[in-house]
Amino acid sequence: MTINYALMPGLTARRIVAALHDDGFILLRQRGSHRHYKHPDGRRVTVSFHHSSDTFAPGTLRSMLDAQARWTEADLRRLGLL
Repeated sequence: MTINYALMPGLTARRIVAALHDDGFILLRQRGSHRHYKHPDGRRVTVSFHHSSDTFAPGTLRSMLDAQARWTEADLRRLGLL
């Protein structure tokens, strides 16, 4: 089943960062409002973090969660994002 990121409104930067930490990602560096996280297996995720309550457009969510973090639907459920 494919994930419909348009149905994930209200997913804040704070929740995404918490899920990244829960999954083992560490903050690698920050440049301006972009935080770069790295997982021990080599995956990297960039989160645009202006305010902790910022929400993201569906395309941005798909890029961060699907393309960069490579999380499946099961991972999203395990991390409490679905």
